[in-house]
Amino acid sequence: MAIPIAILDCDLLLHGRGHKTLDRFDLDSVSDNTLLTQFGFPRDFILYLVELLREALCRRTQRSRAISPEVQVLAALGFYTSGSFQTSMGDTIGISQASMSRCVSNVTRALVEKAPQFITFNRDPSSREQSFEEFQRVAGFPGVLGVLDCVQVAIKAPNSEDSSYVNKKGFHSVACQLVCDARGLLLSAETHWPGGLQDTVVLERSALYKQLQDTEEGWLLGDGRYPVRKWLMTPVDCPESPAEFRYNLAHTATHEIVDRTFRAIQTRFRCLDGTKGYLQYSPERSSAILLACCVLHNASLQSGLDAWTLERTEPLEQPSGLKQRPEDRDSQAEELRKQLILKHFS
Repeated sequence: MAIPIAILDCDLLLHGRGHKTLDRFDLDSVSDNTLLTQFGFPRDFILYLVELLREALCRRTQRSRAISPEVQVLAALGFYTSGSFQTSMGDTIGISQASMSRCVSNVTRALVEKAPQFITFNRDPSSREQSFEEFQRVAGFPGVLGVLDCVQVAIKAPNSEDSSYVNKKGFHSVACQLVCDARGLLLSAETHWPGGLQDTVVLERSALYKQLQDTEEGWLLGDGRYPVRKWLMTPVDCPESPAEFRYNLAHTATHEIVDRTFRAIQTRFRCLDGTKGYLQYSPERSSAILLACCVLHNASLQSGLDAWTLERTEPLEQPSGLKQRPEDRDSQAEELRKQLILKHFS
Protein backbone atom coordinates (compact mmCIF):
# COMPACT_ATOMS: atom_id res chain seq x y z
CA MET A 1 0.00 0.00 0.00
CA ALA A 2 1.28 3.44 -0.89
CA ILE A 3 2.39 5.50 2.07
CA PRO A 4 1.41 9.17 1.58
CA ILE A 5 3.75 11.67 3.11
CA ALA A 6 1.99 14.94 3.74
CA ILE A 7 4.20 18.01 3.54
CA LEU A 8 4.15 21.19 4.61
CA ASP A 9 5.08 23.96 6.96
CA CYS A 10 6.12 27.55 6.36
CA ASP A 11 7.19 27.05 2.72
CA LEU A 12 3.60 26.98 1.53
CA LEU A 13 2.54 29.79 3.83
CA LEU A 14 5.41 32.05 2.81
CA HIS A 15 5.58 31.30 -0.91
CA GLY A 16 2.14 30.03 -1.93
CA ARG A 17 1.36 27.31 -4.44
CA GLY A 18 3.85 28.65 -6.94
CA HIS A 19 6.75 27.68 -4.71
CA LYS A 20 8.45 24.35 -5.39
CA THR A 21 6.83 22.10 -2.80
CA LEU A 22 5.04 18.77 -2.91
CA ASP A 23 1.69 18.30 -1.21
CA ARG A 24 2.20 14.53 -1.03
CA PHE A 25 5.29 12.39 -1.37
CA ASP A 26 4.70 8.72 -2.04
CA LEU A 27 7.50 6.40 -0.97
CA ASP A 28 6.15 3.69 -3.25
CA SER A 29 6.76 5.98 -6.21
CA VAL A 30 10.49 6.14 -5.42
CA SER A 31 12.72 3.35 -6.69
CA ASP A 32 14.80 1.26 -4.33
CA ASN A 33 17.93 2.50 -6.09
CA THR A 34 16.97 6.14 -5.47
CA LEU A 35 16.41 5.48 -1.78
CA LEU A 36 19.83 3.82 -1.54
CA THR A 37 21.72 6.47 -3.51
CA GLN A 38 20.05 9.58 -2.07
CA PHE A 39 19.17 8.46 1.46
CA GLY A 40 21.79 5.77 2.07
CA PHE A 41 19.52 2.91 3.18
CA PRO A 42 17.13 0.35 1.69
CA ARG A 43 13.37 0.84 1.83
CA ASP A 44 12.70 -1.68 4.61
CA PHE A 45 15.17 -0.04 6.96
CA ILE A 46 13.79 3.45 6.25
CA LEU A 47 10.25 2.25 7.03
CA TYR A 48 11.54 0.57 10.22
CA LEU A 49 13.22 3.83 11.23
CA VAL A 50 10.06 5.85 10.66
CA GLU A 51 8.08 3.58 12.99
CA LEU A 52 10.88 3.55 15.56
CA LEU A 53 10.93 7.36 15.76
CA ARG A 54 7.31 8.17 14.94
CA GLU A 55 6.18 8.89 18.50
CA ALA A 56 9.11 11.18 19.26
CA LEU A 57 8.81 13.04 15.95
CA CYS A 58 5.06 13.53 16.28
CA ARG A 59 5.59 14.75 19.84
CA ARG A 60 7.93 17.46 18.57
CA THR A 61 5.69 18.60 15.71
CA GLN A 62 2.23 18.74 17.24
CA ARG A 63 1.04 21.69 15.23
CA SER A 64 -1.14 22.08 12.17
CA ARG A 65 0.53 21.35 8.85
CA ALA A 66 3.49 19.74 10.60
CA ILE A 67 6.02 17.84 8.50
CA SER A 68 5.32 14.13 8.74
CA PRO A 69 7.71 11.67 10.43
CA GLU A 70 8.37 10.05 7.04
CA VAL A 71 9.63 13.28 5.52
CA GLN A 72 11.59 14.20 8.64
CA VAL A 73 13.42 10.86 8.53
CA LEU A 74 14.17 11.19 4.82
CA ALA A 75 15.43 14.74 5.28
CA ALA A 76 17.73 13.71 8.13
CA LEU A 77 19.05 10.65 6.30
CA GLY A 78 19.68 12.82 3.26
CA PHE A 79 21.76 15.19 5.37
CA TYR A 80 23.64 12.50 7.30
CA THR A 81 24.60 10.65 4.12
CA SER A 82 25.43 13.70 2.00
CA GLY A 83 26.49 16.33 4.54
CA SER A 84 24.52 19.05 2.78
CA PHE A 85 21.12 20.70 3.16
CA GLN A 86 21.31 22.05 -0.36
CA THR A 87 19.57 21.71 -3.74
CA SER A 88 18.73 18.18 -4.79
CA MET A 89 17.89 16.81 -1.35
CA GLY A 90 15.34 19.48 -0.57
CA ASP A 91 13.98 19.30 -4.10
CA THR A 92 13.58 15.54 -3.88
CA ILE A 93 11.22 15.66 -0.92
CA GLY A 94 9.84 19.15 -1.51
CA ILE A 95 10.97 21.14 1.52
CA SER A 96 13.20 24.15 2.00
CA GLN A 97 16.68 24.23 3.48
CA ALA A 98 15.27 25.76 6.67
CA SER A 99 12.78 22.91 6.97
CA MET A 100 15.56 20.41 6.31
CA SER A 101 17.48 21.89 9.22
CA ARG A 102 14.52 21.52 11.58
CA CYS A 103 13.99 17.94 10.45
CA VAL A 104 17.63 17.09 11.11
CA SER A 105 17.39 18.59 14.60
CA ASN A 106 14.23 16.63 15.42
CA VAL A 107 15.52 13.30 14.10
CA THR A 108 18.92 13.78 15.74
CA ARG A 109 17.31 14.32 19.15
CA ALA A 110 15.04 11.32 18.65
CA LEU A 111 17.99 9.09 17.74
CA VAL A 112 20.08 10.31 20.67
CA GLU A 113 17.18 9.33 22.97
CA LYS A 114 17.44 5.81 21.50
CA ALA A 115 21.19 5.51 22.13
CA PRO A 116 20.87 3.45 25.37
CA GLN A 117 18.66 0.99 23.47
CA PHE A 118 21.09 0.45 20.59
CA ILE A 119 24.55 1.04 22.07
CA THR A 120 25.11 -1.22 25.08
CA PHE A 121 28.14 -2.96 26.57
CA ASN A 122 26.80 -6.22 27.97
CA ARG A 123 29.35 -7.99 30.16
CA ASP A 124 27.26 -10.88 31.42
CA PRO A 125 28.97 -14.31 31.18
CA SER A 126 27.16 -15.33 27.99
CA SER A 127 27.99 -12.08 26.14
CA ARG A 128 31.56 -12.23 27.42
CA GLU A 129 32.16 -15.76 26.13
CA GLN A 130 30.63 -14.93 22.77
CA SER A 131 32.95 -11.92 22.50
CA PHE A 132 35.98 -14.03 23.38
CA GLU A 133 35.13 -16.58 20.69
CA GLU A 134 34.39 -14.05 17.94
CA PHE A 135 37.54 -12.02 18.54
CA GLN A 136 39.77 -15.08 18.84
CA ARG A 137 38.63 -16.18 15.38
CA VAL A 138 39.98 -12.91 13.94
CA ALA A 139 43.68 -13.37 14.74
CA GLY A 140 43.97 -15.70 17.71
CA PHE A 141 44.01 -13.00 20.41
CA PRO A 142 42.31 -14.39 23.55
CA GLY A 143 40.08 -12.72 26.12
CA VAL A 144 39.00 -9.68 24.07
CA LEU A 145 35.86 -7.85 25.22
CA GLY A 146 36.09 -5.09 22.61
CA VAL A 147 38.45 -2.83 20.68
CA LEU A 148 38.93 0.79 21.73
CA ASP A 149 39.81 3.94 19.80
CA CYS A 150 39.34 7.70 19.99
CA VAL A 151 38.54 9.43 16.69
CA GLN A 152 38.18 13.05 15.59
CA VAL A 153 35.31 14.66 13.66
CA ALA A 154 35.96 18.13 12.22
CA ILE A 155 33.64 20.97 13.28
CA LYS A 156 33.54 24.71 12.70
CA ALA A 157 35.42 26.83 15.21
CA PRO A 158 33.23 27.52 18.28
CA ASN A 159 32.08 31.10 18.75
CA SER A 160 34.09 31.37 21.95
CA GLU A 161 37.87 31.55 22.04
CA ASP A 162 37.96 28.07 23.52
CA SER A 163 41.10 26.36 22.22
CA SER A 164 40.20 23.02 23.81
CA TYR A 165 38.59 21.95 20.53
CA VAL A 166 41.80 22.41 18.53
CA ASN A 167 43.32 18.96 18.11
CA LYS A 168 46.96 17.98 17.61
CA LYS A 169 46.59 18.38 13.84
CA GLY A 170 45.52 21.99 14.26
CA PHE A 171 41.85 21.88 13.31
CA HIS A 172 38.73 22.11 15.46
CA SER A 173 37.04 18.82 16.26
CA VAL A 174 35.03 16.79 18.70
CA ALA A 175 36.59 13.58 19.96
CA CYS A 176 34.59 10.37 20.01
CA GLN A 177 35.67 7.39 22.09
CA LEU A 178 34.42 4.16 20.55
CA VAL A 179 34.43 0.50 21.53
CA CYS A 180 33.14 -2.12 19.11
CA ASP A 181 32.82 -5.88 18.94
CA ALA A 182 34.25 -8.25 16.32
CA ARG A 183 31.33 -7.55 13.95
CA GLY A 184 31.72 -3.77 14.08
CA LEU A 185 28.76 -3.27 16.43
CA LEU A 186 29.39 -0.32 18.75
CA LEU A 187 29.40 -1.25 22.43
CA SER A 188 30.20 2.26 23.64
CA ALA A 189 30.19 5.68 21.94
CA GLU A 190 31.03 8.81 23.93
CA THR A 191 30.94 11.67 21.45
CA HIS A 192 31.04 14.84 23.54
CA TRP A 193 34.74 15.37 24.18
CA PRO A 194 36.73 18.44 23.02
CA GLY A 195 39.14 17.46 20.26
CA GLY A 196 42.13 18.96 22.06
CA LEU A 197 42.06 16.37 24.84
CA GLN A 198 44.54 13.52 24.71
CA ASP A 199 43.07 10.08 24.17
CA THR A 200 44.25 8.97 27.60
CA VAL A 201 42.52 11.94 29.27
CA VAL A 202 39.28 11.19 27.42
CA LEU A 203 39.48 7.59 28.58
CA GLU A 204 40.15 8.48 32.21
CA ARG A 205 37.21 10.90 32.29
CA SER A 206 34.80 8.61 30.46
CA ALA A 207 31.93 6.55 31.79
CA LEU A 208 33.62 3.55 30.17
CA TYR A 209 36.65 3.94 32.44
CA LYS A 210 34.52 3.74 35.55
CA GLN A 211 32.59 0.79 34.12
CA LEU A 212 35.73 -1.26 33.50
CA GLN A 213 37.45 -0.84 36.86
CA ASP A 214 35.78 -3.95 38.27
CA THR A 215 36.57 -6.13 35.21
CA GLU A 216 37.89 -9.49 36.43
CA GLU A 217 38.04 -11.40 33.16
CA GLY A 218 38.95 -10.16 29.71
CA TRP A 219 40.22 -6.85 28.35
CA LEU A 220 39.85 -4.24 25.68
CA LEU A 221 42.51 -3.72 23.03
CA GLY A 222 43.88 -0.21 22.58
CA ASP A 223 46.70 1.13 20.43
CA GLY A 224 50.01 2.59 21.58
CA ARG A 225 48.44 5.89 22.64
CA TYR A 226 47.04 4.18 25.74
CA PRO A 227 48.80 2.79 28.82
CA VAL A 228 48.56 -0.93 29.49
CA ARG A 229 46.06 -1.79 32.20
CA LYS A 230 44.69 -5.05 33.54
CA TRP A 231 41.56 -4.44 31.45
CA LEU A 232 43.37 -2.78 28.50
CA MET A 233 46.02 -4.60 26.47
CA THR A 234 48.28 -2.47 24.28
CA PRO A 235 51.11 -3.35 21.89
CA VAL A 236 54.63 -3.99 23.17
CA ASP A 237 56.59 -0.81 22.40
CA CYS A 238 59.84 -2.41 21.33
CA PRO A 239 59.22 -6.12 20.72
CA GLU A 240 62.30 -8.31 20.92
CA SER A 241 61.23 -11.96 21.11
CA PRO A 242 59.29 -13.86 18.41
CA ALA A 243 56.43 -14.19 20.90
CA GLU A 244 56.22 -10.41 21.34
CA PHE A 245 56.18 -9.93 17.57
CA ARG A 246 53.38 -12.49 17.22
CA TYR A 247 51.47 -10.76 20.02
CA ASN A 248 51.79 -7.39 18.29
CA LEU A 249 50.70 -8.80 14.93
CA ALA A 250 47.61 -10.41 16.46
CA HIS A 251 46.88 -7.22 18.40
CA THR A 252 47.11 -5.04 15.28
CA ALA A 253 44.92 -7.34 13.17
CA THR A 254 42.27 -7.42 15.90
CA HIS A 255 42.38 -3.75 16.85
CA GLU A 256 41.97 -2.78 13.18
CA ILE A 257 38.28 -3.68 13.48
CA VAL A 258 37.49 -0.43 15.29
CA ASP A 259 39.37 1.60 12.66
CA ARG A 260 37.49 -0.16 9.88
CA THR A 261 34.21 0.42 11.68
CA PHE A 262 34.71 4.16 11.99
CA ARG A 263 35.88 4.43 8.38
CA ALA A 264 32.67 2.67 7.35
CA ILE A 265 30.60 5.06 9.51
CA GLN A 266 32.32 8.08 7.95
CA THR A 267 31.81 6.70 4.46
CA ARG A 268 28.09 6.04 4.96
CA PHE A 269 27.51 9.27 6.89
CA ARG A 270 29.42 11.80 4.84
CA CYS A 271 28.51 14.63 7.18
CA LEU A 272 31.26 13.16 9.42
CA ASP A 273 33.87 12.85 6.66
CA GLY A 274 36.44 15.58 7.24
CA THR A 275 37.72 15.31 3.67
CA LYS A 276 34.34 16.67 2.50
CA GLY A 277 34.34 19.63 4.92
CA TYR A 278 33.35 20.01 8.55
CA LEU A 279 30.13 20.05 10.55
CA GLN A 280 28.76 23.61 10.57
CA TYR A 281 27.47 23.42 14.12
CA SER A 282 28.35 24.03 17.73
CA PRO A 283 30.33 21.31 19.50
CA GLU A 284 27.20 20.23 21.37
CA ARG A 285 25.08 19.81 18.26
CA SER A 286 27.95 18.21 16.33
CA SER A 287 28.37 15.68 19.14
CA ALA A 288 24.64 14.88 18.97
CA ILE A 289 24.80 14.35 15.19
CA LEU A 290 27.79 12.06 15.65
CA LEU A 291 25.96 10.01 18.29
CA ALA A 292 22.86 9.84 16.07
CA CYS A 293 24.98 8.38 13.26
CA CYS A 294 26.42 5.83 15.69
CA VAL A 295 22.88 4.80 16.66
CA LEU A 296 21.96 4.44 12.98
CA HIS A 297 25.08 2.34 12.39
CA ASN A 298 24.09 -0.11 15.13
CA ALA A 299 20.42 -0.13 14.16
CA SER A 300 21.30 -0.96 10.56
CA LEU A 301 23.74 -3.66 11.61
CA GLN A 302 21.17 -5.22 13.91
CA SER A 303 18.74 -5.14 10.98
CA GLY A 304 21.08 -7.30 8.91
CA LEU A 305 23.00 -4.69 6.91
CA ASP A 306 26.75 -5.12 6.46
CA ALA A 307 28.83 -2.91 8.76
CA TRP A 308 31.70 -2.53 6.30
CA THR A 309 30.03 -2.51 2.89
CA LEU A 310 30.94 1.15 2.30
CA GLU A 311 34.32 1.16 4.05
CA ARG A 312 37.00 3.43 2.64
CA THR A 313 40.35 1.77 2.05
CA GLU A 314 42.99 4.45 2.63
CA PRO A 315 45.96 3.42 4.82
CA LEU A 316 45.53 3.67 8.57
CA GLU A 317 47.30 6.45 10.42
CA GLN A 318 49.94 4.97 12.67
CA PRO A 319 49.55 6.27 16.24
CA SER A 320 52.53 7.71 18.03
CA GLY A 321 53.63 5.88 21.13
CA LEU A 322 52.59 6.98 24.61
CA LYS A 323 55.14 8.99 26.58
CA GLN A 324 54.43 7.60 30.01
CA ARG A 325 55.80 8.84 33.32
CA PRO A 326 57.32 6.11 35.51
CA GLU A 327 54.78 6.77 38.27
CA ASP A 328 51.91 6.13 35.84
CA ARG A 329 53.07 2.64 34.91
CA ASP A 330 51.02 -0.31 36.11
CA SER A 331 53.44 -3.10 36.97
CA GLN A 332 50.64 -5.61 37.58
CA ALA A 333 49.18 -4.92 34.12
CA GLU A 334 52.62 -5.24 32.52
CA GLU A 335 53.11 -8.58 34.24
CA LEU A 336 49.67 -9.73 33.08
CA ARG A 337 50.57 -8.84 29.48
CA LYS A 338 53.88 -10.66 29.83
CA GLN A 339 52.11 -13.81 31.02
CA LEU A 340 49.56 -13.50 28.22
CA ILE A 341 52.39 -13.39 25.67
CA LEU A 342 54.15 -16.39 27.22
CA LYS A 343 51.01 -18.50 27.41
CA HIS A 344 49.40 -17.75 24.06
CA PHE A 345 52.11 -16.47 21.69
CA SER A 346 55.26 -18.42 22.58
